[in-house]
Amino acid sequence: MTHDQRQYVSRAEARRAREAREAALARRKRGRGAVVGLAIVVALAVLGGGGYFVLDKLRGDAAPDYASGEPGPEVVVVVNSGDTASQIGAQMAEKDVVASTAAFYEAAVQNPAMSSVQPGYYHLSSRLPAVEAVAALVDPASRVGSLVISEGRQLHDTRDVNTGAVKRGIYTLISEASCLPGASGELDCVTVDELDAAGAGDLAALGVPTWALNQVRVVPDRSRQLEGLIAAGSWDFDPAADATEILRGLVTGSAAKYEGTGITTAGANVGLNPYEVLIAASLVERESLPADFGKVARVIVNRLAVPQKLEFDSTVNYALDTTELATTDQDRATVTPWNTYAKEGLPATPISSPSIAAVQAVETAPPGDWLYFVTIDAQGTTLFTRSYEEHLANSKLAVESGILRSGR
Repeated sequence: MTHDQRQYVSRAEARRAREAREAALARRKRGRGAVVGLAIVVALAVLGGGGYFVLDKLRGDAAPDYASGEPGPEVVVVVNSGDTASQIGAQMAEKDVVASTAAFYEAAVQNPAMSSVQPGYYHLSSRLPAVEAVAALVDPASRVGSLVISEGRQLHDTRDVNTGAVKRGIYTLISEASCLPGASGELDCVTVDELDAAGAGDLAALGVPTWALNQVRVVPDRSRQLEGLIAAGSWDFDPAADATEILRGLVTGSAAKYEGTGITTAGANVGLNPYEVLIAASLVERESLPADFGKVARVIVNRLAVPQKLEFDSTVNYALDTTELATTDQDRATVTPWNTYAKEGLPATPISSPSIAAVQAVETAPPGDWLYFVTIDAQGTTLFTRSYEEHLANSKLAVESGILRSGR
């Protein structure tokens, strides 16, 4: 090989070596690019929708939002238990309260009061800037359809014989909680008459549970057929719904609450079916303080087993829509489907909404041979006995204390 030939070969080898180094460098650059791209894909997969939100923020894109101005029509939104700010925002956007879920979320995380928002229904204007929508949501005045039913409450209003005070019934409480601002500024409420008519309607439409159906079908007064089937406690309902829909939600929710005590089977322990347990529990609620629930439940069970009339003044008062510890001879002699002085067995329906504690007291009535009890003073002291003679002596103490003096 000549000198010139060796020089040519060296140049060719050098060129090939240089090209190989450049190709390797290019491959390394492509490799780094592929790793960075994969990292972005993984990050987006982990972040999900939030990843796109972050990228939008990095690009400077603003979430769609309404400007301040004239708000739109008013709507009702619901906050469910366990809802996140994003879930609430999605519903707010669907109802057109805000322009986008993202705008609501951005405003929500800036408002500390969002952590105190309770499940329930809220009355809000539509087409609000997200900041204003969040402020409206956390305002307690926006809460609607919120209802508290106390233990022993009846469907209809009752009057205290001695004081004349009216105790609002469940239908009145529902009506008051259903009010929404009307188009011309006045309140738009579901009326007591509408609730009373709906409550006397079709049992299936009202959600009456299967374990109560047969006995509720034969209730002698249709306006009282839902008595006891709306449980005591705190409730939320959609105030924009009609009377039947509102009652159905309360009845089905109450049935689930009662069923949580084991009512569908536990009554067998004391010889009562589920609806009879509910009736007996309403008597326990109206006749005693919680400390005596169990003993009063046992008195009921024992008297039904004898059989012996229950003779509870609360059942006399029920048909009169009045409340009084004592009753008159005339009232006790008046035959009604509820008056247990004038009829044997349980009343035709519950006489109030019992507490869960009263229901459980009937289901697990303690052993005892008591047949009689009487409250002997204003503090609620109650004496129990199996002996009628002892009961008469105890009743004399009640008379002497003045607690059995009738106001009629």
